Amino acid sequence: MTGSREKSLFKNTIIITIGKVSTQLITFLLLPLYTRILSTSEYGVVDLLNTLVLLLLPIVTLQMEQALFRELIEVRNNNKEKKEVISSGIFTVIVQILLFLAIFFIVSPFVHNIYKWFLVINVIAYIFSSIFLQIARGLGDNVRYSVGSFISALSTIIFNILFLVIIKWGAYGMLLGTMLGQFSCAIYLFFFLRLYKYIDLKSIRRDISKKMIKYSIPLVPNAVSWWVFNTSDRVVVSTLLGLSANGILSVASKFSVIYVGLYNIFNMSWTESISVHIDDSDIENYFKNMFEVILNLFSAFMVLMISFMPIIYAIMVSGKFGSGYLLVPMLLIGSFFNIIVGLISVIYIAKKDTKSLASTSIFAAIINLITHLALIKFIGIYAAAVSTLIAYVILAAYRLSDIKKKYFAIRLDKVYILKTVIVLAIVLLLYYFKNYVTIIVSMLISLIYSYYINKKSFNSILNMIRGKFIRKKN
Repeated sequence: MTGSREKSLFKNTIIITIGKVSTQLITFLLLPLYTRILSTSEYGVVDLLNTLVLLLLPIVTLQMEQALFRELIEVRNNNKEKKEVISSGIFTVIVQILLFLAIFFIVSPFVHNIYKWFLVINVIAYIFSSIFLQIARGLGDNVRYSVGSFISALSTIIFNILFLVIIKWGAYGMLLGTMLGQFSCAIYLFFFLRLYKYIDLKSIRRDISKKMIKYSIPLVPNAVSWWVFNTSDRVVVSTLLGLSANGILSVASKFSVIYVGLYNIFNMSWTESISVHIDDSDIENYFKNMFEVILNLFSAFMVLMISFMPIIYAIMVSGKFGSGYLLVPMLLIGSFFNIIVGLISVIYIAKKDTKSLASTSIFAAIINLITHLALIKFIGIYAAAVSTLIAYVILAAYRLSDIKKKYFAIRLDKVYILKTVIVLAIVLLLYYFKNYVTIIVSMLISLIYSYYINKKSFNSILNMIRGKFIRKKN
């Protein structure tokens, strides 16, 4: 990790990490508050509504935020073209929001649910924060992106404490806090990115809008498929097992969400780096080297999280959610395969091959849903974790094969696989014994494994940091 691309990737990742990790850490630390104040059914209601928001978001926007990011990468040095891309993109999104509102008002009289207004307003709040965040990334302003993400999470947390602890509004308060947090992020980015300077009716171009829609539409089924992967389990569990079971699944999933969230921080810089350098002559070697480094790092994170989870879960989660403890390892392993899929998928994005992304995601999502429905009667809530793991494994294998046929081969080190499987099997066995001796042994094994497989990367990063200090002194 000594080249300019690696340094740029490292720098961007650190900038985004500062905002993202701090906000996720604060959110995680407030988990005991949420699980103690809200009942399992209330927590299930909040989680279900947020799940539906994430489903509607890509459908309403047609993933225009992703198209904006990808187009802005190519016009960063041209103010006229930046203005045309942003104006055309935001105009298209506003039209999409108006269509969404029109449909909502038509169907609203037939929907008898006290939370329906929270749903529609939260969708709009998420749209604006998501669009503005991706514009920040597209412009290369990762600092604003990081600060915007921090403001979103911090505002949500402050409003949640106000509405849950002080005013005691329960599920209503948590939903309202989420909405205000997203709007806070959007307002900050609108003014500090000076987006008003880029928005001009005269700069709206139909051909640019068409080009972005052509790119983004295949990403809609891809996004919906990821929703099926990550959140449809909540809908199935809520419907067949009840809201309390969904609350338990939601809490158990928080740890895998944090794990994948750490990867997603890196993935933002990773996607940008591969998209910018996709035509470099040595892109294949660059990709393979970074793929190996990140795979080692996140396999270490997975093993560490499982080994430390007996202590973390007991501290962070109320006893009424205790049955979720048994679900955590399988959810984390499934998320590891999700990360493998994410590492590979940047090739499709860089090549603008969104159709391949969509088709493979749909196939895997169908497998996930069918497997979940087939197993839930036999193993109950555990079907959610099992079906997700199976689908991610199949998707990872398929995309590795597809990338090999279309672009270049990505080979996994057999020795690395063997070591990881052995260590993971031992840690899992010790996890379910759950006594002080096995917990300590598991922690020691995971720490040794983590250092051993990442020793080369750690040394490279330390050398990079030392070099920077030496240059400053000179």
